[in-house]
Amino acid sequence: MKPLIVSTIFFLISLHSFADAGSIGVNYGRVANNLPSALKVVQLMKSQGIERTKVYDTDPAVLKALSGSGIKVTVDLPNEQLVQAAKKPAFAYAWVQRNVAAYHPHTQIEAIAVGNEVFVDPHHTTNYLVPAMKNIQQALVKYNLHSDIKVSSPIALSALGNSYPASAGSFRPELIEPVFKPLLAFLRQTGSYLMVNVYPFFAYESNADVISLDYALFRNNPGVVDPGNGLKYYNLFDAQIDAVFAALSALKYDDLKVVVTETGWPSKGDNNEVGASVENAAAYNGNLVRKILTGGGTPLRPKADLTVYLFAMFNENQKPGPTSERNFGLFYPDQKKVYDIPLTVEGLRHYHGQPSSSSSSPAPAGGHQQTSPSPAPPVNGGGGVSKSTTATSWCVANPNAGKEKLQVALDYACGEGGADCRQIQPGSTCFDPNTLEAHASYAFNSYYQIKARAGGSCYFGGAAYVVTQQPKYGTCEFPA
Repeated sequence: MKPLIVSTIFFLISLHSFADAGSIGVNYGRVANNLPSALKVVQLMKSQGIERTKVYDTDPAVLKALSGSGIKVTVDLPNEQLVQAAKKPAFAYAWVQRNVAAYHPHTQIEAIAVGNEVFVDPHHTTNYLVPAMKNIQQALVKYNLHSDIKVSSPIALSALGNSYPASAGSFRPELIEPVFKPLLAFLRQTGSYLMVNVYPFFAYESNADVISLDYALFRNNPGVVDPGNGLKYYNLFDAQIDAVFAALSALKYDDLKVVVTETGWPSKGDNNEVGASVENAAAYNGNLVRKILTGGGTPLRPKADLTVYLFAMFNENQKPGPTSERNFGLFYPDQKKVYDIPLTVEGLRHYHGQPSSSSSSPAPAGGHQQTSPSPAPPVNGGGGVSKSTTATSWCVANPNAGKEKLQVALDYACGEGGADCRQIQPGSTCFDPNTLEAHASYAFNSYYQIKARAGGSCYFGGAAYVVTQQPKYGTCEFPA
């Protein structure tokens, strides 16, 4: 009887620790023409034990399909509607009534993502973000939904001016006063949380010569000591999240929770997309799920029970960009698994994936053999880059930086920086329009592409930022 008693006690202890752990959700993107119906997708989610999902709009077919499913939903107000939501409270009220109040509570909407990675949106909507969030919040109050539904906005990791080492994490200085301070104050006041999109894959892809693949995939590795706080990191995900926590702490918002609204790893990529494979995607997502569902916090916040949304439910065949963009899915459109990983606590009990390292303890002896160089800090201070910083990204001038800062940065890029500025000389293809912003954008992008889009190479002291739509000034096209 003793072995049975011991195993039962261990089982109960495990259940208790799982109950206190984090939560896994899945992003349900639909940039494809071959996906199953929303009803079939919801059935698939339920069969896999998925209890949370995030969508990028408020499609009625999707919200109706989720009705009565018990699956908690985060919906999105698109970037294209930010200006209207910010300027017109009546628009925000109508949007909430039509897209939220009409479905909740039968469809369990738990959050509204106002915009997505707004700071890298090429349409300069940053200044409208917080006013739009406030109007959406007031609309929730009007319909008495503010106790059930939180309002936030997913930021890319490129919103950090510094992300390495994690202890030095800080928000981009030009965004702190006009955006982050009012944003964080709003989140605290409403009891909401900061949404963050983090992709260790893109940091690894850009710096595979100095970042260990094992470090990126949560596998056994020697770890990296943060020189600022003395903490040891065994995976890149923890380092990226702790950089966000450090940035919050620097502004005295240690009390705010963080929800990871996007993270993932592609199962396929182009020849130059280092690390994109089925094996690596299964290792990253499988080990991440195990970490989150077993109560793994971060070295800086060991008790932080994170909610993490994997990207994405399906491979989406109409997404633009490199091959990886169309291969982040857990499932093929025919609903077959791209690879087999658990998404629930029950599934973990039978999961024998590749070994993962603890975020706060040394790797076990005899662990997985190193398959790439030992973990090291990414170059140019890029502890990680956002999903926006991919092969389909460009670097442009920040028009709010001021002429003096733009000119200094332009002079550096075309001089010491080594950017190819021949096309913005008089008589050349990109000389017109002859404006400081246009010329600086071309020079910044040249520098960014020469540096292989490495983390930190599109900053210039706050004079530049990354966009994901190819900039054009007249007939001038920016190279990628």
